[in-house]
Amino acid sequence: METVRLKIYNTVPYFLVNYMPSEKFLKHYHEKFFQHFKEYFLYHCKDADEKIKNAIQKYPSKMNEIKESSGKIENLIQQMVSAYRQKYHVEFTNDVHIIVGAYGSNAFTHRQIIPEVTFCLEKLSSNDKHLKVIIAHEFGHVLHNILSDQEGMDWSKVQWFHPFTMLFQEGWATYFSEQVAETDKSVYFSYDDNGDEWLQFAEDNKNEIFNTFLEDINKRTYPEIFHEWFSINGGSYFGFTRLGYYIGYNVVQFLIEKHQEKKSITLWKESAFHKEIENILLELS
Repeated sequence: METVRLKIYNTVPYFLVNYMPSEKFLKHYHEKFFQHFKEYFLYHCKDADEKIKNAIQKYPSKMNEIKESSGKIENLIQQMVSAYRQKYHVEFTNDVHIIVGAYGSNAFTHRQIIPEVTFCLEKLSSNDKHLKVIIAHEFGHVLHNILSDQEGMDWSKVQWFHPFTMLFQEGWATYFSEQVAETDKSVYFSYDDNGDEWLQFAEDNKNEIFNTFLEDINKRTYPEIFHEWFSINGGSYFGFTRLGYYIGYNVVQFLIEKHQEKKSITLWKESAFHKEIENILLELS
């Protein structure tokens, strides 16, 4: 039986050839490729009308990079998928969408068990190493779900918006990206060359970061925790956003040392999952 391979839908060449700096053109582009923008506008581009207006001002300075990324991202996706296939013996059959967004998310997996992936080129660096890492990160989420599914995960029991689930997912995606894309450590968190200060701060203030996160678990709502610790719009405590990714990465490293990689990957299907994550956070803080 022939293996079903992933399909890549790149809407960017159309954008580049037909671009006009108007809301009318962007509306047409979004409607023409509706199925590729559906998830983006549902969950990943808050205040879309305002963002679209502002995007028209921002596109000109990014156009060359968008063009460069569009020309090579499909090949880089195949490289990363091939590396994961060799290392973890899995097949990826999910759809991939490549778009020019309106400066919302940079890349995301869809809300599915074995998720599709979207990359938003206006928010990404066109550097090969940076693109490989963001591709490996998003496909790391897909890989995590495939491997968990193979081990009989009961998906109906997952508390998707619980902070411990988010820590676990982002920790694994970051860890997996390290296995297949070689670069400086900070790039695994920043997807560009501007992450050194962020990583240095996280490493210098590890205990305080972990303690503050643990305090938040007991006093803030899940959406507030997501905003502060996982969103590019958060970071009010320390002045650095997305520190939850660093916490998650450290939790995963701790788990692998304790249980080995294979068992750790599927820890979230165990009833003691939350307790174990909490104990690790206490130990690391």
